[in-house]
Amino acid sequence: MSGTTELFMGIRSLFRLYDRMLKQVCTEHNLTILEADVISFLQNNPQKDTAADIAELRLLSKGAVSKAVEALIQKDLLERIPDGEDRRKIHLRLRPGAGPVTESVDQVREKFLQAVLDGFSQEELEMHRQFLMRLFANTKKAMEGREKV
Repeated sequence: MSGTTELFMGIRSLFRLYDRMLKQVCTEHNLTILEADVISFLQNNPQKDTAADIAELRLLSKGAVSKAVEALIQKDLLERIPDGEDRRKIHLRLRPGAGPVTESVDQVREKFLQAVLDGFSQEELEMHRQFLMRLFANTKKAMEGREKV
């Protein structure tokens, strides 16, 4: 198996593990995985607060995100806020009732990080962070057409 295949399989396994751990939150709070994911995303990305942001950055369909947003609004966990300058833009904000869900998500995230980072030294983690930052910068350059792909 090539290194690239192993990399993609490993990344996929990370997402599957996180989703499996997030299911505990879903059961506890009567949510779907996608609804819990929307809450988690908004909690961790306050500057990216539209359904389009969620769809783009989480690689989800706009329809699926829209359905999850509507369900969360019906559950009084989320609200829509019209943009003051652009009427076409709608911001999403977590309601106070989402507090217990965000606390559960925080606990899951902490357990997830403990599990996947087990045994790494601080130096290894810093080296990995630097590696990823360079990888992301190279990817951005290539996407902008400054490098031939």
